Amino acid sequence: QLQLVESGGGLVQPGGSLTLSCAASGFTLDDYGIGWFRQAPGKEREAVSCISSSGGSTNYADSVKGRFTISRGNAKNTVYLQMNSLQPEDTAVYYCNAYRWPSHYWGQGTQVTVSS
Repeated sequence: QLQLVESGGGLVQPGGSLTLSCAASGFTLDDYGIGWFRQAPGKEREAVSCISSSGGSTNYADSVKGRFTISRGNAKNTVYLQMNSLQPEDTAVYYCNAYRWPSHYWGQGTQVTVSS
């Protein structure tokens, strides 16, 4: 069974940090580009960051540039999203997506809440 599972979400104070993980089972993440998306209550899902299958190319939304870092784990079939200097506006459910034309897979999401 092909599956993506996100983890690492939680409650954090403004200015704090979290690292999200996106782990795959049933397929190899190295063969796929990976995107992180988020969806806040009442808002549309938005792209946060992505990394190419080779890991050589990354992109970030302007709202997270300089604060978030996407990376591939070494031989762990996992992609990470390191989130620093978190702000209340970062509160959302975070999803990872694995894509390789014509296939793509979504995880179930992990909640990130930034609040004092």
